[in-house]
Amino acid sequence: MSLEPEADLAGEALLPGALPEALRAELVAFRRDLHMHPELGNQEFRTTAAIKERLEQAGLKPRVLAVGTGLVCDIGDWDGGRPMLALRADIDGLPIPDTKTDCSYRSTVPDRAHACGHDVHTTVVLGAGLVLADLHRQGRLPRPVRLIFQPAEEVLPGGAADAIDCGVLEGVGRMIAVHCDPRVDAGLIGLREGAITSACDRLEISLDGPGGHTARPHLTTDLVTAAARVVTDVPALVARRVDARAGLAVTWGRIESGHAPNVIPQHAELSGTVRCLDIDAWRQAPDLVVAAIDEVANLHRAKSEINYVRGVPPVVNDPVVTELVRDAMIARRGVDSVESTEQSLGGEDFSWYLQHVPGAMARLGVRTPGERAVRDLHQGDFDADESAITVGVELFTAAALLDATGR
Repeated sequence: MSLEPEADLAGEALLPGALPEALRAELVAFRRDLHMHPELGNQEFRTTAAIKERLEQAGLKPRVLAVGTGLVCDIGDWDGGRPMLALRADIDGLPIPDTKTDCSYRSTVPDRAHACGHDVHTTVVLGAGLVLADLHRQGRLPRPVRLIFQPAEEVLPGGAADAIDCGVLEGVGRMIAVHCDPRVDAGLIGLREGAITSACDRLEISLDGPGGHTARPHLTTDLVTAAARVVTDVPALVARRVDARAGLAVTWGRIESGHAPNVIPQHAELSGTVRCLDIDAWRQAPDLVVAAIDEVANLHRAKSEINYVRGVPPVVNDPVVTELVRDAMIARRGVDSVESTEQSLGGEDFSWYLQHVPGAMARLGVRTPGERAVRDLHQGDFDADESAITVGVELFTAAALLDATGR
């Protein structure tokens, strides 16, 4: 594989690191193989082995993380001087069925799917690593770069914390990542300074009462009504106890109670998420939410047991690293290839890295241009326009080369 400098319309040499056609086809095949064999968080043994084998074929020395899945791999030797740029991918799938039809590479694992694009993220970082390794062999990579393939992004509070404990940030000064966005056309990225995702926590509640007959709710705890009031009243109470601009939102995903139409049950269970745009409000959220649940449950004479599971803070893009990503994309695809994006209410454990080092995450467009339907994330029919792989690889290689110049 030989990597020649690209040239713009004026013939001026730009950054090396364009993706050769043979490698492009190999990466598409690699992504499809991952897509057919999704693995859940901390179970990504096949995925880890596939990444490791390909990196070793390129003469690199990847190291499996101490947790048993995921890898870290350096291209070039860090001399202890200026810290490295790290490229991060997440490698786990989701516990949902793949519902795509007429797709030759749909998941072969029941109730498992790469419905969030982690197979694309993994392939992009792998491809960038292979290109950068070739540049390093040619003496054209001025500074070492680290690849991080992180497990368990979908498992709160996120596998990033375990990866950090495994030492992946030692020698790292900046980090970048991409996340698939089915609302953005392939060939483009969405970017913003500051918060680009939100905080996300998980909430699990048990409500209990003595039970009884539906003919006599006044003699017992009407547990179904109590659960219903928690569902409706708690989000409203919480929203009134923080600045509305913080975007603190409680949203329910599951409620279960009862077995018969004329029996007031003794037990109910609710679960949902707490999301927040603002990191200061996120720090207050557990106390606010728990207090609101207790108030509503006590009003209806229900005993409450609350498990508030801390998740992830917002991903806050560093201005300098965001500009590096912007410059890299413009160098590859021109000024029209970067569009502004809004802060999402989705959570991402990339945020844990940014508690330690500055970094930035971009939204990688994966919608086929002209396609009207939007295949949303975490849905069984999600898929990506595979031309986005080339875009992601060339974005990362450009960012690594620009970072090496001190930008």
